Amino acid sequence: MAPDNALELLSCISSDGLLRLTLEAFTPGPLDDDEVLVEIHAAPVHPSDQRVLLGPVDTSTLRRVDTATGPSVEGRVPPAALASVDARLDRKLPVGAEGAGVVIDAGKRATHLMGRRVGFRTTSGAYATHRVVRADDCIVVDDGVPFAAAAGAFLNPLTVLCMVRTLRRDGHRALVHAPAASALGQMLNRLCLADDIGLVNVVRSPAQVALLEGQGATHVVDSSAPDFVARLDDAIAATGATAAFDAIGGGTMASTMLASMERAQRARMTAFSPYGSPVLKQVYSYGLLDPSPRVIGLDVGTAWSIRGWLMAWELAALDSDTVTGFRTRIAQDLASIFATDYKAALGFDQLLTPAALQAMAQRSTQSKVLVEPNGPAGSA
Repeated sequence: MAPDNALELLSCISSDGLLRLTLEAFTPGPLDDDEVLVEIHAAPVHPSDQRVLLGPVDTSTLRRVDTATGPSVEGRVPPAALASVDARLDRKLPVGAEGAGVVIDAGKRATHLMGRRVGFRTTSGAYATHRVVRADDCIVVDDGVPFAAAAGAFLNPLTVLCMVRTLRRDGHRALVHAPAASALGQMLNRLCLADDIGLVNVVRSPAQVALLEGQGATHVVDSSAPDFVARLDDAIAATGATAAFDAIGGGTMASTMLASMERAQRARMTAFSPYGSPVLKQVYSYGLLDPSPRVIGLDVGTAWSIRGWLMAWELAALDSDTVTGFRTRIAQDLASIFATDYKAALGFDQLLTPAALQAMAQRSTQSKVLVEPNGPAGSA
């Protein structure tokens, strides 16, 4: 039965640039036959969630404003940044793409999920005490699996599995990943080690090199080091990587990876060509950590390509047996390959503070946050 005191976190940027994060009461709608009602106990904060939650707000302007329904936070978006979010102005947006909890109600074709502990994905926002989701968007986990572990069972695991499938489909045998020390990057490293796939991890500090090498990574290169390009060349030559997954977006990193792959392929040529190597070097751009323009140099050869890549697009094109296989593997390896570590677990009252939101906006490695909409008892 739907609760009468459900709460959801909403983010709204007004036309005059005021960001407002509020907790609002709602009543979950009636269930279709293939839907379930989940009482949510954990939901991770991904970079994509942060973009919805905070937008381009100036975090130094954030302030707490308590309301009748609970804590609220306000802040100002710089006028120059409003055009980048014009499609969402004056709209209250739910936040959170996945989570975990217990099924407390189910439609006629989903009664087998009643009382089960599940991870789920949603477009309706996981930062809520309750949410109606499709049964097909749930992964059942054992009762002993912590909610924190089940909360990340969809987005990052499906992303790295789809990355590997894309790599193989397009005829590549090894890849470069930048930046590679994120929770997703660590997961990709473990998957490539398990599946014997060549991987070059590009990170941004010596500490991140140590982190990934401590997890068994073979090739880790630090982009802040003076010999970065030389080390990248050596790693790409050793693996034969001809593809890269790039979450940085803007700047020169895509060009740097393409040029390094071109040099490795050109070194294998037995005859000179003014056009460089004919082997295609591919960058799949799947993130926008750097919103500046992407710059491609003239040393990348002729046979190269950059295209946008999203897990949702790749997943939608797969047959049901492949998707079922992905879900089975995620459930089996949730505590190993697909595990995620969290720096902090925050209830709504803790999350909705300027300090917590400012810390979250830094997006530093090993600082992933878990939201607990129904309080800390839900982490068990």
